Amino acid sequence: MTASPAPPNGAVDDYPRARRLDLVDDLHGRPVPDPYRWLERGDSPETESWHREQDELTRRRLDGLPGREALDARLTELTSAGSVSVPTWRAGRAFLTRRVPGQDHVVLHVRERADDGSWRERPLIDVAEIDPSGRTTLDTWSPSLEGDLLAYQLSVGGDEHSVLFVVDVRTGERVDGPIDRCRYSAVAWLPGGKEFYYVRRLPPERVPAGEEQFHRRVLRHVVGQDSSEDEVVLGEGLDPTNYYGVRVCPRGRWLLVTARPGTAPRDSVWIADLQAGGTLTQLVDQRDGIRVDPWVDRTGVLVVRTTDGAPRWRLCVADPERPERAEWRELVPEEPDAVLEGARYLPGGPEHPSSLVVLRSRHARSELSLHHPTTGEPLGDVPLPGPGAVTGLSTVDDQTGHDEDRIWIGWTDFVTPPGVLEHSVLTGPAGLVSPAPGAVRPPEVRTDQISYHSADGQLVRMFVVSPAGVPDRPRPTLLTGYGGFSVSRRPGYSSAALAWVAAGGVWVVASLRGGGEEGEDWHRAGMRQHKQRVFDDFHAAAEHLVAQGWTTPEQLAIMGGSNGGLLVGAALTQRPELYRAVVCSAPLLDMVRYEHFLLGRTWNDEYGSAEVPEELDWLLAYSPYHHVVSGARYPSVLFTVFDSDTRVDPCHARKMCAALQHATSGEPAERPVLLRRETEVGHGARSVSRSVALSVDQLAFLAEATGLDLG
Repeated sequence: MTASPAPPNGAVDDYPRARRLDLVDDLHGRPVPDPYRWLERGDSPETESWHREQDELTRRRLDGLPGREALDARLTELTSAGSVSVPTWRAGRAFLTRRVPGQDHVVLHVRERADDGSWRERPLIDVAEIDPSGRTTLDTWSPSLEGDLLAYQLSVGGDEHSVLFVVDVRTGERVDGPIDRCRYSAVAWLPGGKEFYYVRRLPPERVPAGEEQFHRRVLRHVVGQDSSEDEVVLGEGLDPTNYYGVRVCPRGRWLLVTARPGTAPRDSVWIADLQAGGTLTQLVDQRDGIRVDPWVDRTGVLVVRTTDGAPRWRLCVADPERPERAEWRELVPEEPDAVLEGARYLPGGPEHPSSLVVLRSRHARSELSLHHPTTGEPLGDVPLPGPGAVTGLSTVDDQTGHDEDRIWIGWTDFVTPPGVLEHSVLTGPAGLVSPAPGAVRPPEVRTDQISYHSADGQLVRMFVVSPAGVPDRPRPTLLTGYGGFSVSRRPGYSSAALAWVAAGGVWVVASLRGGGEEGEDWHRAGMRQHKQRVFDDFHAAAEHLVAQGWTTPEQLAIMGGSNGGLLVGAALTQRPELYRAVVCSAPLLDMVRYEHFLLGRTWNDEYGSAEVPEELDWLLAYSPYHHVVSGARYPSVLFTVFDSDTRVDPCHARKMCAALQHATSGEPAERPVLLRRETEVGHGARSVSRSVALSVDQLAFLAEATGLDLG
């Protein structure tokens, strides 16, 4: 293995030098070059030296971009709208998150009635008080059935390694924790608040090297007891990549456990009668190849949302004492063009019967309807403000004693910050009862959903947010998408989108195959050997925007993160002439070696594995890192990575950046390839101020390349 110097890069070459290795792997008889393997080691002195030079280059370029101050001010104003979540009801208390102007993170509040009958709200968990540095995030939380205790999870510096605590809701004092290794753990309380089920990884010393992120167990914990004494309920001998979910029914009799190997679209399900010894009985095996989302509702009925015979999901019911699949009875059937995403029981009262609130998504736009809880008969629709997304749904619990007729609906669209709608089955909609707390006036924009055809004739849809609502002239346009893991891209408030359109641009979100916008068949049509369809859908969206006069290739920017980073990485290598500028954030780009890093092993059901000859062929057909060629005229590219990312290793972007900088035929001043690194943040949640700073760099980079005047 030898190294060769990097050649000159056009007339201007201020890129950091990166050794190119003559390293070629022999994989199933195929030669696979990997000239920047050494950049996989993020902690090596050579990599760190290269990174420091990239940092200096990137900051010089980004800090000199025009319009940054105006963009920063606009984004800061738009994010000051804040947010509020739907309430979670427990015995008369309502738990919700709220972020007001000036706050970097949401604060968890509890709302309860005072002696005079009025509502009083007070903060319960404020991470800014816990950690004034802003590095700590609130990952998830779960109140006990009685509402007097609350389990919550924190992580620091973006690493997502959640640590679990329990707090007394009345006093705010911690009564349990820390319990570490609780990443992605649900919490299921038992009645009385003395015990709960949760999920925890094994200690690193008990697992093979490199598998520290796997090997989860379902445990039963007694509040206040040392967690080392927790009872293991499930996980021994099962797939080490399993993610587990736990639920206990409101009356505490039934425990349900789900398991999913990595991100594979198939579930296992177990049920246990806790009043009869608590032995788990398996209902569904992952080999059945179906998705299952089960719960036992407050009436004691087993409810199952499933893709069994219904790729757009249906709702079934059964007696939990006879829970086998053969006993499932269809309650709400699959619809041909809408995805059933959830259901919530609405208790009856003196003036109204009980009902079932069903949430569907029709071409990525949310819909709500009421159904009879035992026959499934449709009882009418719950009106929503327009094309948008329901972000949460709640009704009161058995112990609340009021508001049984009400549904709380988390709501957002492209111009509405996350707030809460209220609907009464007796009096109708009450509108936005809890709007986002900041007084922000979004710019005047038009939102349309338009259709186009992909390369194979498949009809695909995209949302277009624009100043005029029509392609009045070619404008700088930013196209984004995701196309993987059954994740749906829905209408939602975005300060970045509104700032871009306010400056005169067009913002487009494409509903690509691989996502969940049209159900599980839509997802499977864009995974594994079919992954190229996702990229074809994206290219076709770009071509349609150009053909219809919305934009031109010289004015077209693309942006994506994570799996969406893979999307835009493939786009820029497959069709470099179609795109002028790219932001590629926290991306997967070396699809031959992605399984070697962090959580990559959990994604091989989505992409395939290089360990299998046929699947290696799939991956090599599009792996962006392996399709960089010298002499091509690539778009301007900005990679953004986060040092504390524990999902996608930043080495993907490092290797791709080095390859593109080596191959770039134009001058860096015209079409630069830059790498922006950020420390003490990761793949997930971050402070608002850091989000604004990232957006300023990303949008200013794309605006300069496409000619958008940020003012």
